[in-house]
Amino acid sequence: GPLSERPLMEVRLGELHAWVSTCSFSPQGLLGAVQRAWGSYCAKYIHVKQGGPAGISMLLAGYCLLSYGWNYQHFKRHRWRKYH
Repeated sequence: GPLSERPLMEVRLGELHAWVSTCSFSPQGLLGAVQRAWGSYCAKYIHVKQGGPAGISMLLAGYCLLSYGWNYQHFKRHRWRKYH
């Protein structure tokens, strides 16, 4: 099919620049990309007949990393130091 309709994992490395140039970076285009990504994530990990804890644990791990990144400056100020 056309290059603009292919998902990212099916694009060859040499075609990547042309594929990115066909993407829409408007707020509506970015919102559509986030909705498609969330839908594919839910289809693969959450809405399965016999799923495991992988999907929920990935969300939890992502939240922990994001929370640590947000609070890094706070943690950095309050850590113990050997020499003052």
